[in-house]
Amino acid sequence: MPEAPHSPKLRLVTKLAYGLGDLGPALITNILIFFLLYFMVNVAGLDPGLAGAVMLIANIWDAVNDPIVGILSDRTRSRFGRRLPWILWGGVPFGLTFLLQWLIPTSNQWGLFGYYVLMALLANTFFTIVNLPYTALTPELTQDYNDRTSLNSFRFAFASGGGVIGLLMARAILGQFEAQPERGYLVLGMVGAIAATLPIYLCVFGIWKPVMRAERKRVAAAEGDTHPQESLPRQIKIAFSNRPFLIVVGIYLCTWLAFQNTGAILPFYIVSWMRRSEQTVTEAALAVQLTAMLMLFVLNAVSRRYGKKATFYVGTSVWLIAQIGLYRLQPEQVFLIYPLAALVGVGVATAYLIPWSMLPDVIEWDELQTGQRREGIFYSFMSLIQKVCRGLALLLIGLMLKQAGFVERLPGQPFPEQPPAAQEAIRIATALFPLALILIGMVLVYFYPITREEHTKILLQLKERQRLEAEMKSQGDRD
Repeated sequence: MPEAPHSPKLRLVTKLAYGLGDLGPALITNILIFFLLYFMVNVAGLDPGLAGAVMLIANIWDAVNDPIVGILSDRTRSRFGRRLPWILWGGVPFGLTFLLQWLIPTSNQWGLFGYYVLMALLANTFFTIVNLPYTALTPELTQDYNDRTSLNSFRFAFASGGGVIGLLMARAILGQFEAQPERGYLVLGMVGAIAATLPIYLCVFGIWKPVMRAERKRVAAAEGDTHPQESLPRQIKIAFSNRPFLIVVGIYLCTWLAFQNTGAILPFYIVSWMRRSEQTVTEAALAVQLTAMLMLFVLNAVSRRYGKKATFYVGTSVWLIAQIGLYRLQPEQVFLIYPLAALVGVGVATAYLIPWSMLPDVIEWDELQTGQRREGIFYSFMSLIQKVCRGLALLLIGLMLKQAGFVERLPGQPFPEQPPAAQEAIRIATALFPLALILIGMVLVYFYPITREEHTKILLQLKERQRLEAEMKSQGDRD
């Protein structure tokens, strides 16, 4: 195998600081995954079909704002670099709009629908403004093939930790307000907004120096670049002509939608099918997130030894076993919920780590083909996929529950008994639909072309190109 160009190893403190930046977004995301649909239907009293449509509408807007923010962050020129200003200015509105999603301003169905659509639009916009430039920093901080997987393992370890903190927070707060759930969710929104915003600014403080060093190096390398700036439609066309990128998008779409779907339906599965309390929901979700957090470092070690594709197959195979178990689980087998949730956590760690570790390699493959780096546009579409998955999951679940005759709980009333059709719909949505998506993702990984050896060749060719361009520039200056 050819020797890879030297890339300085990242310091541990840099990896820790960078990972901290995903704690807040993950904290918010996990609370939304496990509780938002449930809150809108069983606390605010919104029709399940309308509740599912809320996030879909918001994600249609994300189809517009994600690429725009990605390209604008690529083109940002400031003394703080391209990405950091977006994170700094977006942090406070990011937390505030999360809080506003847990208000119940009216009992009118269409009034609630309009309010939650507006809040979802604002919340998703500021999530993009903060999280997309943050994720686009990965390929700028290091070019090392294994170091990128390590950096992402720190990022997703903090993300899993954020998910655990969010779920523990929800368990503690909602448990104190069982008789007044609407107040409990409001307190959860307040505490969650503060807990999610502070780590963002700590991250910026911790990575400031290495990011600025990377920015100075990028600016120096870009001097004399004669490539014209492409329009948004042109950039989108280039991104979607990148075959490895399309494969990575497909992998991420399948695995993330599988997780988002399972997370959103889990409260209904445990309460309506397993006939357990909401307390069990947070306990099962904690089993998922804690296992995912621990397995990230195990999977990172496996990836270093055997490669990203083999690691993906190991993790998703364990996940398939969990999905089959969830479908066959009966109400009297409640003790099996937790081990099955832990097996799901292995799959979730895989869905976190592998596609995001593949993306920086895809960006360099594109740079070799086009002569330009466009991290923002690629990361914007990955962020878009993440949000579209959440919106689709909530819409599909809402429509499925409505079609099956699900009876929503009225505010202040006990849980109603669900008809058999609704219970079966919940089981299918929890287990079989994600299982099919995981299988599709496993097929797509087979066709992913960038191995460790191929990535090394890409870096060598890029380095040679930069050397030749520097020589030509130097010759031109002498002339």
